[in-house]
Amino acid sequence: MKSKEKESIKNMSDAELKSKISDLEKELFELKFNKKVSPLDNPLKIRVIRKKIAFIKTILTERNNKTVNISKE
Repeated sequence: MKSKEKESIKNMSDAELKSKISDLEKELFELKFNKKVSPLDNPLKIRVIRKKIAFIKTILTERNNKTVNISKE
C-alpha cells in the first residue's frame, strides 16, 4: 500500500473502516472463488487485499486499546 492510501485509511472513522473491511472481505471471497474456477488475471491482488484487511483491523485494535487505556487512568 502507498503511504497516501495508509493516511486516508487512518483518517477514516470506525464505522467507515468496518464497512471497508466487509467490502474487502467480500471481494477477497469472490477472488478466491474465481481462482478455484479459472485462473485469475492478477493473482497478487489476493495478497494485497489480505494486507489491507490486516492493516485496517490493526488500526481498529489500536484505537480500541487507546480508549481502554485512557478510561483506566
